[in-house]
Amino acid sequence: MNPIGGREGISDSERLARLRLIRSENIGPVTYHGLLRRFGTAQAALPEIPALAAKGGKRRIQLCDPGTAEAELARLARFGARLICHDEPDFSPALRAAEGSPPLLSVMGDAARLTQPSVAIVGSRSASAAGARLTRMFASELGEAGYVVTSGLARGIDTVAHEAALASGTVGIFAGGLDRPYPPQNKPLMRRIVDEGGCLATEMPFGWEPRAVDFPRRNRIVVGLSLAVLVVEASLRSGSLISARLGGELGRLVFAVPGSPLEPRSAGTNMLLKDGAQLATETADILQALEPMARRPSPVQALLHPDDSGDTHEADAGERARILRSLGVAPVSLDDLILHSSVSPSTVHMTLLELELAGRLERHSGGRISLLP
Repeated sequence: MNPIGGREGISDSERLARLRLIRSENIGPVTYHGLLRRFGTAQAALPEIPALAAKGGKRRIQLCDPGTAEAELARLARFGARLICHDEPDFSPALRAAEGSPPLLSVMGDAARLTQPSVAIVGSRSASAAGARLTRMFASELGEAGYVVTSGLARGIDTVAHEAALASGTVGIFAGGLDRPYPPQNKPLMRRIVDEGGCLATEMPFGWEPRAVDFPRRNRIVVGLSLAVLVVEASLRSGSLISARLGGELGRLVFAVPGSPLEPRSAGTNMLLKDGAQLATETADILQALEPMARRPSPVQALLHPDDSGDTHEADAGERARILRSLGVAPVSLDDLILHSSVSPSTVHMTLLELELAGRLERHSGGRISLLP
């Protein structure tokens, strides 16, 4: 057995380098994959990053040192957890295909749950008795039908969904590190999820205290793992509406349970229905919509951009100037940037990689990019 939880095909040294890569300054999922495409391995990419960042305008970039990454892997092992890379068989195919998918996940429990068909159930932290009852019905019946129930371990609807799906299998996603469960009151539930054949996962390192900005990132993983998102109860300001929006962006089916117009916890779900979410009053509504999807394999899209699969070369002074002139603080699509700058796609990708490493680029939903002001 690989001492740091790997599988044959990814060496210990490459796994360590991949962890260093994603934990380094200004490196997110898109840049991570761009570097792997450019250099083949994380071990080859790491020494090249300072020079690339300098071309983008940053003199010094902070790389994660080997000791820090080794300590994180050792803590994972002591915790009974392991690190899964995006190109390993037990990394979710659905999540791998999602825009902004995390390159690595820290996982505790049965990682096979990540590759099984899943439905996300989310909703109000202050669930009503009726909302809790409906959640138990949906979660248990989806589990009986062979679907893993995925959620974010929050109070209310999330908690009820996890509890109802313990027997069939459930996946809980952390907003912080595996050693920073939130809310703390759900620690016993998290232990039961692992002990009863479920799975806990996060993209964040050990010791990471969840911040407000981390919960939408957690929601993206919850949605990315799933074929569909069910919102049981949600106010107009509920974070569950973020999950529903992400579901639409990632091409997932979005369901909502209707409620009384007089109930604030139904205002968000009723709005989702007005905006085109599918109505769910019984589990059969979801199963019927999922049935055609369940018959075909989970989509696994290439991580390469369709125009980014060939050789790359650095921009000359004129090309770099045209790319920078074509970028601004207003987000633009990659296709528009290529068209407006009249620079080859591979060269645009390389320049964007340099700009992101320099901390000058911001990425937005839908693959759009802009310069930071």
